[in-house]
Amino acid sequence: MSRRDSAWLLLFFCVSTAVGVPIQPPQGAAAPDTGGGSVSVKLGPPQRVSSETLEELQEDLIVQEGDILMPEDRNAVESLWQDAMVPYSISYELADRESNIDAAFTMISNFTCIRFKKHTTELNYLNIKDGRGCASYVGCRGGAQALYYGRSCSEGNLCHELVHALGLHHEHTRWDRDQYVSVQWQSIMPGRQNNFKVKHGDTLNLPYDVNSIMHYGWYFFSQDGGPTLLPKTGGEHMGQRAHLSQLDIQKLNSLYHCDERKKSQ
Repeated sequence: MSRRDSAWLLLFFCVSTAVGVPIQPPQGAAAPDTGGGSVSVKLGPPQRVSSETLEELQEDLIVQEGDILMPEDRNAVESLWQDAMVPYSISYELADRESNIDAAFTMISNFTCIRFKKHTTELNYLNIKDGRGCASYVGCRGGAQALYYGRSCSEGNLCHELVHALGLHHEHTRWDRDQYVSVQWQSIMPGRQNNFKVKHGDTLNLPYDVNSIMHYGWYFFSQDGGPTLLPKTGGEHMGQRAHLSQLDIQKLNSLYHCDERKKSQ
């Protein structure tokens, strides 16, 4: 694992939140001129899922990279969830959505060694609460850690945020992303360009995944109805929030050493 790879994916706690807003293009919107490069101009279907956003939440957080928020305490201790176990509590406002929350847990636990359990006396746990948006800190910060599950968010959006809480950043911010997708900077909303900046960090020696549940969609943060990301190959399901991709599963299992845990049981 190279030392230059230290920020994209945390092997320890991280203290940022990650969100995204898709803007729907008009039906039949044409792809922008890419100057004759190798970028595919066949657009995927318009995104039909709500995305993750904390824009309307009034929290004491510092905005970084547009959709990444940092708490005031930037020196929080960083670590993964101990023993691949994530205690959680659910606020009373979400009592009617417990089945949806359980479904999001299952999207992860069915394919990894990571487990979710109701909080009892644990010091570190996820505090799932209502909000106008859906977002999570990246990694385990320690103590009662807020994870927002707004009414506009789907089970897939919540799964996306849970994966952030487990330690993964957005896929499209990987240091090697320009080999796989082309950012259409001219179509990005003013002030949102930071959402698309790469981070140099560990990739766990796994390939780039345009179909990751952690990847932005074609039109996220579009100001003109045109795509903000164009995949160079494939990408029909880019931005999906329906399930973990095979590479998402491999990354989580690698991050939490699930093979080793299985052998020790």
